Amino acid sequence: FSLQELHGIFPWLVESIFGSLDGITVGWNLRCLQGRTNSSDYSVALDFLDPSGPMMKLVYKLQAEEYRYDFPVSCLPGPVKASIQEQVLPECSLYHNKVQFPSSGGLGLNLALNPFEYYMFYFAISLITQKNSPVTHHVSPSNSAYFILVDTYLKCFLPTEGSVLPPPSSNPGGAIPSPTPRSPAVPFTSYGMHHTSLLKRHIAHQPSVNADPASQEIWRSETLLQIFVEMWLHHYSLEMYQKMQSPHVKLEVLHYRLSISSKHHGSPAQSSYQALHAYQESFKPTEEHVLVVRLLVKHLHAFSNSLKPEPLSPSAHSHTASPLEEFKRVVIPRFVQEKLYIFLQHCFGHWPLDASFRAVLEMWLSYLQPWRYAPEKPPQSAEPLPRSVSDKWAAFIQENLLMYTKLFVGFLNRALRTDLVSPKNALMVFRVAKVFAQPNLAEMILKGEQLFLEPELVIPHRQHRLFMTPTLGGSFLSSWPPTITDASFKVKSHVYSLEGQECQYKQMFGTEVRNLVLKLAQLICQAQQTAKSISDHSAETMASQSFFSWFRFTPSEMNGSYTGNDLDEIGQDSIKKTDEYLEKALEYLCQIFKLNEAQLTQMMMKCGTAQDENGKKQLPDCIESEDGLILTALGRYQIINGLRRFEVQYQGDTELQPIRSYENATLVRLLFRLSSVLNERFADQMDVLCSRDDFVGRLCRYHLTNPQLIQKIRYSPVVKDRTSQNWGPRISLRFLASYRTLISLLMFYFIASWFHIGPVGCTFIILVGYLLYAIIMTFFFEGWKPHEQ
Repeated sequence: FSLQELHGIFPWLVESIFGSLDGITVGWNLRCLQGRTNSSDYSVALDFLDPSGPMMKLVYKLQAEEYRYDFPVSCLPGPVKASIQEQVLPECSLYHNKVQFPSSGGLGLNLALNPFEYYMFYFAISLITQKNSPVTHHVSPSNSAYFILVDTYLKCFLPTEGSVLPPPSSNPGGAIPSPTPRSPAVPFTSYGMHHTSLLKRHIAHQPSVNADPASQEIWRSETLLQIFVEMWLHHYSLEMYQKMQSPHVKLEVLHYRLSISSKHHGSPAQSSYQALHAYQESFKPTEEHVLVVRLLVKHLHAFSNSLKPEPLSPSAHSHTASPLEEFKRVVIPRFVQEKLYIFLQHCFGHWPLDASFRAVLEMWLSYLQPWRYAPEKPPQSAEPLPRSVSDKWAAFIQENLLMYTKLFVGFLNRALRTDLVSPKNALMVFRVAKVFAQPNLAEMILKGEQLFLEPELVIPHRQHRLFMTPTLGGSFLSSWPPTITDASFKVKSHVYSLEGQECQYKQMFGTEVRNLVLKLAQLICQAQQTAKSISDHSAETMASQSFFSWFRFTPSEMNGSYTGNDLDEIGQDSIKKTDEYLEKALEYLCQIFKLNEAQLTQMMMKCGTAQDENGKKQLPDCIESEDGLILTALGRYQIINGLRRFEVQYQGDTELQPIRSYENATLVRLLFRLSSVLNERFADQMDVLCSRDDFVGRLCRYHLTNPQLIQKIRYSPVVKDRTSQNWGPRISLRFLASYRTLISLLMFYFIASWFHIGPVGCTFIILVGYLLYAIIMTFFFEGWKPHEQ
């Protein structure tokens, strides 16, 4: 096709592949396309969208003619959209020289993008816009075509070995030019998150992009990374995050939430909260979104670690370093660190307290361990010893101190509110403790905190200037500032740039955080005891099952109590895993924070005494009042996390319980009427039989009365009118309405028919067998002594 025809087809083709920006058109649904379910479409899609495939050849062909395509600003992430709509130029150079106001009669602002940018914008944002696409089968995000394409693009445009492959050219020997700077369209304000002035400084034009000739070599690498970071991470602004750290703003937000929850009060803080909310997009990342971001983080670590060693001579370095090598040097602190930190802070504070948080946790841990993606391999040894973190990573840890310390505190607060008896939650605690317990890591984090807390020995105005982050406009090669050599300044610049100049830093190895760790250790001990009691209870339940339980209700079924946990459905293996995870996590926490062994031993003994003589858990923490027991805050926490519970049992007439799912409703009603007639007619005779002191009396008392239940009812505060209840001996036939009883009887009659035993004979055998069963049960549970009334 001619270029003019391809130019008209290109926007439609991109939308038909990745779907529309409003999410209505699904497109090829690459997120749900997997090789094991649709191998042919999967292979064709990957070949077509490959960096050397037909689609990218079309992109480069159009790129040579410098075509432009409009991308609506309204579809950009919230902070970027808000700043552009306020005519404030975003700090990212990706948007410079691209914002255009609509012509007369037009609707909304647009970005004028070249073909490569337009294609990558759609590809990246489809992860966000297509989150509600229909799924007909279980999809593994890491095996989808979209996930594979992200990995392929990262390896192609951010190579760990060699250089970026040149794009194919339609002209022999020619090359595809990089985008040229565009003329300014409207005046914009220079925008920076850390600008010291409260006034907006207007400029006459948007700064040019890629003005430095050296940056032309890797413009696709820089553009790809900026698009991925902007579309996937820049949904929360740093300015909003810093405002939300203020106690005054937190109080205003609390007042606003309380006011909208009450119909009788106004909203005095509504205007202030809405002003903040207008700049903060309400965005909820999915688990798949987090997994893709983790893939990006892991590749960027490998990309950055592939940097060649610096030459000894600084002059030689300035002449020999290629643009790609310079890009590797600054790729993480320049493009990723700030936005990823805010993204993680939001996830730590808003993600549900369930096992799906594992995806966020692993992404965080991947960022914290760049040494895992270094090219050198650890030496092989006979015994797998934990690998010590090299001192060369001290600079990375210091320049990312908040990623280690503040997010660790955030994880502690989450762990203290989760059920650690669950194997998945126990595994997350184990993973974090294991990572931070790596040899030499805790010491380097402590060193970073000491550098931050060093007293200031410089002139105030110089200190303020050095703590400010550099401007981020234009290309990274033309605007990156000189390296700050002082380690203390680097740490303080990192903390103040993310948390603000007035931040109150909470030390990871301080007293407050240490107390949180001790609380977590106590919860781990309690969870271990809970898992042990559940395991013992499950074993006892399995051992107590017998053949006769098919014919008669067990006590737990009759009173409706449930004394188990979700681990009952998982099995003994998972309970064992939970105990192993918690035991190792406790050991790692002791290594990290140098916890006192005597203190831990006392804590574990205290948790062990929480079990009473019968092996049952104590009641939740309560206080006595005139109205009875009242739960304390600790007691509510113990119930929510399954650490303790009340023994809730049905204390009414067992014949009047709701019909269960394993019962026949018609039979329950018919048998209740029959038993009521029998009990009313033979009540006096049953009373006489139960009052006898011989074996017949004991037999009747055991099977016609329930002394333990009667005792509970007699002193229960729930049953007020005890005189109107008939708690004497009576016949109960409800167990015959159970489906398992009916099935067992039918099977017995069917087997008996093989031996030519008629219905009358079968009934006689069943009655005789039941009578023998009743005598045996009476012997074991009542004994031969006369019953004490």
